[in-house]
Amino acid sequence: MERLYVVVRADLPAGAQLAQAVHAGIAFALRNWWRAARWFIRSNNLAVLAARAEAHLAVLISKAPGPRIELRGPDLKESLSAVAFGGDVQKLFSSLPLALRWRSVENAA
Repeated sequence: MERLYVVVRADLPAGAQLAQAVHAGIAFALRNWWRAARWFIRSNNLAVLAARAEAHLAVLISKAPGPRIELRGPDLKESLSAVAFGGDVQKLFSSLPLALRWRSVENAA
């Protein structure tokens, strides 16, 4: 695992995106502590990206190989809010914008 990827929903407010990303990263590290420890020592490289909405996040989950942790926030009516991925997903996620940047990317187009 060269890089840990966390993908959040861009349709959430910025504060919620940040909180959900942190929760997903911590949950991944706690549930996959041996992978997380190896990642931390070898690369410590993290990417926090954005998916358009819950449905887009679900599509990414269906296509992504490897370990992952799906986060469903109780304050978000248990909807899927963020996912941490530890597999080889670089190619799949290469077109996703950085989290908190989605709206500025859309406005530039």
